Amino acid sequence: MQLRKSERSKAKIKMALQGPSGSGKTMSAILIAQGLTNGNLNKVAIIDTENGSADLYAHLGKFNVLTLNNPHSPERYIEAIEVCEKAGMEVIILDSISHCWDFLLDYHSSLAGNSFTNWNKITPRQKAFVDKILNSNSHIIATMRVKQDYVLSEKNGKMVPEKVGLKAIQRDEISYEFTIVFDIDSKHFATSSKDRTLLFEGKPQFIINTQTGKKILNWCNSTMTKEELKVKVIECNTLKELTELYQNNLDLAKTIEKDFINKRDLLQNLINNAIKPTNGNGTTHN
Repeated sequence: MQLRKSERSKAKIKMALQGPSGSGKTMSAILIAQGLTNGNLNKVAIIDTENGSADLYAHLGKFNVLTLNNPHSPERYIEAIEVCEKAGMEVIILDSISHCWDFLLDYHSSLAGNSFTNWNKITPRQKAFVDKILNSNSHIIATMRVKQDYVLSEKNGKMVPEKVGLKAIQRDEISYEFTIVFDIDSKHFATSSKDRTLLFEGKPQFIINTQTGKKILNWCNSTMTKEELKVKVIECNTLKELTELYQNNLDLAKTIEKDFINKRDLLQNLINNAIKPTNGNGTTHN
């Protein structure tokens, strides 16, 4: 048992897109996958539980489709993911994982005996499914359908239902498992409700495109922390080095842009001082 310094190696993104029917979850997932693979959709597989909806987007490119019919059990999802992994898929889209939860709820309701203790038969199966997603060597994009959620509130002495927003059709804590969760509305605008990458946190709503996937890919491939990047900025001796460092770590670099500007100005001043013209006596002209 020993302490070590935190570090981040190259990552595989595990993310979710949640929204109502018709919000564009499937197309958004494909566009993100296109960015994650630098445009090579041959390395993308869609596990389709939505009655062939993936084929509606065949015009975007030649991605792969694995149709997952009933039953939508966790074990069949796991088997489908393994088929895609063995085929060398870089990105696996699970469209959608709501069917898995529907299956488990139906199974739970069919069990005899105590409803509470019967969850002991559900939880291990759900956990195995989630673990498969998190431990995959592929990028995973999962879509989830949502429904309007309500709570009972007291008004004028009566309990009345009140809308409290949209709730994903999956186990309540599922969003905690993903690195990024995008909420997509009926007009196809996305916002991040969870973002450990900090790329989209607090940003205005936007339309997902291939650049979204490229930003995520850059984050996945970056192995530096912010503090390590600051040290690299200090160590730069030329403007060329500084520019390449910025471009190769674009998203992280934007979070410490002031450091880059200060270093650029310092290097530029050194260059200007080095090339100031001199008079015949070897002194500079002011």
